[in-house]
Amino acid sequence: MNLILLFDEDWVEAGRRVRLEGRRRRHVLEIHRAQVGDELRVGQMNGPVGRGRITRLDDDAVEMEVSLEADPPPPLPLTLVLALPRPPVLRRALIAVTSMGVKQIVLLGAAGVEKSFWQSHALGEEALFEQCVLGLEQGRDTRMPEVRLCKRFKPFVEDEMEALLVGARGFVAQPDLAVDAPRGLTGPLLLAVGPESGWNDYELAALEAAGLERISLGERPLRVETALPALLSRLF
Repeated sequence: MNLILLFDEDWVEAGRRVRLEGRRRRHVLEIHRAQVGDELRVGQMNGPVGRGRITRLDDDAVEMEVSLEADPPPPLPLTLVLALPRPPVLRRALIAVTSMGVKQIVLLGAAGVEKSFWQSHALGEEALFEQCVLGLEQGRDTRMPEVRLCKRFKPFVEDEMEALLVGARGFVAQPDLAVDAPRGLTGPLLLAVGPESGWNDYELAALEAAGLERISLGERPLRVETALPALLSRLF
């Protein structure tokens, strides 16, 4: 936890003092090993960042006097369209891309996505929120990303892709030696990343017909949690 994220219910004195319990209290004690008088990075959900000085620390809670005076890091100008991965991979992927500043995430159905994945508790509103919070804390960010679920590939590509590409350059990632991913772009971008088995021929053709350019990191198929940070680091 590189930043302690604060929520409206944490404030015991508006704009000045917060009280933290549960996971964040344990992290302050066990990981930061903080003591009264120590200062830690904090940030208000969807708001500014700053410092919190510990004024009280006991078995129940940590209290801090807080000063918030800076903006969080700028968001990455990218919409990520991700074929829904296995639930454990999804959790890691959400943390990774949220920590890197992605604010628009579409979880999409594809031929390589098992139907059972859509029934996972990992797609519940609370579970998605928790993983994004972990990513924000890692990236010292406060702006919560939007995560959308789109089970059907064809309606999404035919009915929604055009609007997402207005003013943006689109890419579809696929293992291939012939097309190298560009470097150092400024955005806005849209990036479509398939399942670990890859997009099938129909999906790849549909995405390219919608205006996406094929890109690759080479011929080796990569795990989703490896491919995502590699692609984002390459593109930006």
